[in-house]
Amino acid sequence: MLYLEQGIEFETKMGDGSQPTQGFLGKLMQAGSRLITGESLFMTHFTNRSYTRSKVAFSAPYPGTVIPIDLAQLPQNTLITQRDSFLCAALGIGVSMHFNRNLGSGIFGGEGFILQKLQGDGLTFVHAGGTVIEKTLRNETLRVDTGCVVAFEPGISFDIQRAGGLRSMVFGGEGIFLATLHGTGRVWIQSMPISKLVRALAPYGKNNSKEGGSLLGGLLED
Repeated sequence: MLYLEQGIEFETKMGDGSQPTQGFLGKLMQAGSRLITGESLFMTHFTNRSYTRSKVAFSAPYPGTVIPIDLAQLPQNTLITQRDSFLCAALGIGVSMHFNRNLGSGIFGGEGFILQKLQGDGLTFVHAGGTVIEKTLRNETLRVDTGCVVAFEPGISFDIQRAGGLRSMVFGGEGIFLATLHGTGRVWIQSMPISKLVRALAPYGKNNSKEGGSLLGGLLED
C-alpha cells in the first residue's frame, strides 16, 4: 500500500473474500495454497467506510509496469500468472495455486511447477518488470525467453523447447531453453523479469571487482 485517503480502512484476514461463507478450515487451506505461490498467509482488505468516493494506491515491489485486467472479459473468468505477480484485486477475486503439469516447463521454463490462478468477475492488477507486451494468439505458437512470461489466458498451453541446435544453445547468448506458448487467447510478456534485473545490477554492486579498484576509490566509496 502506497497511500490511502480519508474514509479508507483496512483489515488483515486469512481469506481472500471470494467465499464469504467459507469456514476456518477452508480459509486455512486456501491461505496455504496462496503461500505456496509466494503470497502471504494473510491478505489485507481495504474498505471505503465513508459516503464519498475515496482512493487507495498500491505500488509495485520493484520497477516495472502494473497491468489492470478485467477477469469478467476473460474465458472462464480466469487468468494464469507467474508467481509473485499478483498485486491487488477487487473483492471476490480468488487467488489460488495453479499446478503446471508439464515436467519440462516446470524445471526449465523459468516459472516453476507452481503458477497463480486468479478467478472471478472483477478487476485485478498484475505487476511485471520493464515493458509489458500483450499479444493475441489464434491457434498459434509464440516462443519467449524463459522467465519473461507474465500471464496468459486458460486457452493457452505453456511448455518449453530447446533454443535451436547445440551451437545456438551454447554460444547464442539466449539461453538453453525457450518458453513456448500455444493456443488461442491473450498472453502478457515482460521485458525485464526480476532475475534479469538482479543480473543487470550485479556488476555495479559495492563489493564487485574490488581487486581492480584503487585504495583511494575504495575509501571514497566507503
